[in-house]
Amino acid sequence: MLTMEFSSKLLEKAVNEMSQLPGIGKRTALRLVLHLLRQPAEQTSLLAQSLRKMRDEINFCTNCNNISDIHLCEICANPNRDETLVCVVEDIRDVMAIENTSQFRGQYHVLGGKISPMDGVGPGELNIDPLVEKVRSGKIKELIFALSSTMEGDTTNFYIFKQIEAFDVEITTIARGISVGDELEYADEVTLGRSIVNRIPFESSLKSS
Repeated sequence: MLTMEFSSKLLEKAVNEMSQLPGIGKRTALRLVLHLLRQPAEQTSLLAQSLRKMRDEINFCTNCNNISDIHLCEICANPNRDETLVCVVEDIRDVMAIENTSQFRGQYHVLGGKISPMDGVGPGELNIDPLVEKVRSGKIKELIFALSSTMEGDTTNFYIFKQIEAFDVEITTIARGISVGDELEYADEVTLGRSIVNRIPFESSLKSS
């Protein structure tokens, strides 16, 4: 474990907090904190204010659970989007990735994660029940599973499938242009776009796996 000697407790606390961010080690955290320290005070204050404002005022869309400034996100509020076509994703990063392809004109349902018993994440911790209720209401004609092709993603897909298979809804999944084990957010836009367009029936993916 890397140990550092700090001449300032304030600097040490800032570095410790910065290193809590994903992918940020102590050395990188120190470099970032020192960079902020060299900037004009007002610039650092603007950064702190924007982070606090985001944390205090951010909303989650009441329809899809996407991050939004108001109660209904721009995608769900757009009358040109097909509300009968819903793409199930893990989080906001996947929404952004799919939107960048310009190949999908439906709406989304953000689960907020994947089933992962090893990490203590079960179905109850995810936004699954509201999805089942949407399907039960009969408003959805097609549900697209667009979770990453990992064991946790496949487990989550199968769990949801078992909850809704009795309802009159077409269930598809993105084509396997996405390599097995890949996270959706890291796929290139062309591959991801083709995977959305060339989606296949979910039950077919079960037979081929």
